[in-house]
Amino acid sequence: MNDFLQLGIRRELNELLRVYGITEPTPIQKQTIPILLSGKDVIAQAQTGTGKTLAFVLPILEKIDAKKSYIQALILTPTRELALQITTEVKKLASKMDANVLAVYGGQDVERQNKRLQGNTHIVIATPGRLLDHLGRGTIRLTGVSMLVLDEADQMLHMGFLNEVEKIIHQTSAKRQTMLFSATMPAEIRALSVKYMRKPMDIHVRGTGITLEKTKQIAVETTDRTKQETLRKLLDEYQPYLGIIFCRTKRRASALNEMLLAHGYNSDELHGDLSQAKREQVMKRFREAKLQILVATDVAARGLDVEGVTHVFNYDIPQDVESYIHRIGRTGRAGDTGLAVTFVSPRDRTDLQMIEKGIGMKLEKRSAHRQTIQEVPGDKTFVKKSTKEKAGPYSTEKAMKNKKPLNGKLGFKKGKKNSTEAKSIKEVAPLKQKRRKESPLSKKRTSNKNGNSRGKKLVK
Repeated sequence: MNDFLQLGIRRELNELLRVYGITEPTPIQKQTIPILLSGKDVIAQAQTGTGKTLAFVLPILEKIDAKKSYIQALILTPTRELALQITTEVKKLASKMDANVLAVYGGQDVERQNKRLQGNTHIVIATPGRLLDHLGRGTIRLTGVSMLVLDEADQMLHMGFLNEVEKIIHQTSAKRQTMLFSATMPAEIRALSVKYMRKPMDIHVRGTGITLEKTKQIAVETTDRTKQETLRKLLDEYQPYLGIIFCRTKRRASALNEMLLAHGYNSDELHGDLSQAKREQVMKRFREAKLQILVATDVAARGLDVEGVTHVFNYDIPQDVESYIHRIGRTGRAGDTGLAVTFVSPRDRTDLQMIEKGIGMKLEKRSAHRQTIQEVPGDKTFVKKSTKEKAGPYSTEKAMKNKKPLNGKLGFKKGKKNSTEAKSIKEVAPLKQKRRKESPLSKKRTSNKNGNSRGKKLVK
């Protein structure tokens, strides 16, 4: 099957997909779409980056009856960012079906949302907390929902949303079709499917063949004290086109971003303490490549699909295999290549072994030593060898084709019309000296009694 027509998707949608450059179904789409069109329940185990969003969106659009003025499809997601992302994708296609789409998540103006709900809404994409709030107010009715999607189900479990999800399920029709998508399948999620799904078909697309295969993975041995210096060296060495740095907590993400800004990097932070407007602004800049480095927490960046991410840095090592897979899944997507770097301090070695066992492979080890990041053959001995891997091998050709040159201030040079060569950090980011002057930290610096400059202490 080389196109969506053969899967049962109508010609109008197929033509619209081609306009957006989507011509051939991915493995998860090939396996899932025909089953969902037949009305059966589905449990699909697939990572982000496999095309799973279209796997459930297309069958939903095929079945929506625009003449009926009530909610027919509900898509539950763990985070606001993922809800917005799915909403954007659905709206691109829904116009052909005359279907109305509404995103429901925290941080929005409730009254404005209520007014929109009074209109003709067919598809709702929501986070559990805000949806329950509307159900409690009586502003949303789910009795007409015939299609229910639980996206990133394992993450909803990790975030403690399972009880809320069950309450929402009880508000839908017993005759609904249920679609459960998850990167991993913990026992609690399997139990949920047994309780609320009717003879579901199991589909499993191995992520290691899709997400991990295209991503080179290395572990850099460092210490907590030298982490920041090591990160700066790697950013200068690898020169990412777009990079995401993962931190364990909101406080660490904020502090690390301040450090990067102080050293002139084009970065910003993404975490739960930011207002929804700020989070949307940050993501807009990142998607448009006006922001080069995103410092994020796991929850904030969960499920994000940004074209052109060439590098992922695990500044703080993930606490489990699932989080590791989700993190590095931000790069190496849709056939492109990527690089994932995990920082490992002496106390992180047990976690690294757990990750390696979970993904079934040993990460290439390197050591942060002097002026270069050196290989560690056999994980024991050190070799004085500089590994100067530039952005080129890990840059996405699609991103470079689709990105428009940035404004003159950023110095993004225009290349040939069809050039796919990645731009270096020197071309994309502003000069470090200029950024250092504009940094919030530089403004906060004061002088002590001895005339020495002192600044805000950074958290390492």
